[in-house]
Amino acid sequence: MNSAADLLADAFGRIREGVHEVVDGLGVEELAARVDARANTIAWLVWHLTRVQDDHVADLAGGEQVWTAKGWAERFALPFAVHATGYGHGARQVAAVRAPAELLTGYHDAVHEATVGFLRRLRVADLARIVDERWSPPVTMGVRLVSVISDDLQHAGQAAFVRGLLHHR
Repeated sequence: MNSAADLLADAFGRIREGVHEVVDGLGVEELAARVDARANTIAWLVWHLTRVQDDHVADLAGGEQVWTAKGWAERFALPFAVHATGYGHGARQVAAVRAPAELLTGYHDAVHEATVGFLRRLRVADLARIVDERWSPPVTMGVRLVSVISDDLQHAGQAAFVRGLLHHR
């Protein structure tokens, strides 16, 4: 590791690996299965973690989200507003995310590529830039990136847990 950007890229790479592992070999029905009526599905968890990463990194980069810029919103054709990331979704919205593994990993890979491209342009000083003053203390770019990594790893772990429960029933 030569820089903070390399370290962050490694962390995002681990998320990507987890996403691929958790959906590998699963069909649409398995990806949409629930352990109970209100539980999150693997498909929703992977879609959500990818949407959050896309939304937050695009905001930091000052660019458009991969979701809209690269046609992923149309490919998924979900019954949500185009800017939806899954925050506040209930059981009905979770159930609406039905997608094959290839679509989920394709979108995640495109977001990962955009994330790594952004990280390559980062300078260490950029990490200290304040990006959100609604919090006390204000959130820096570095803290926001770590927050995304933390959230994504938690959701990838939840998806892996769901996969394990579904295959041990």
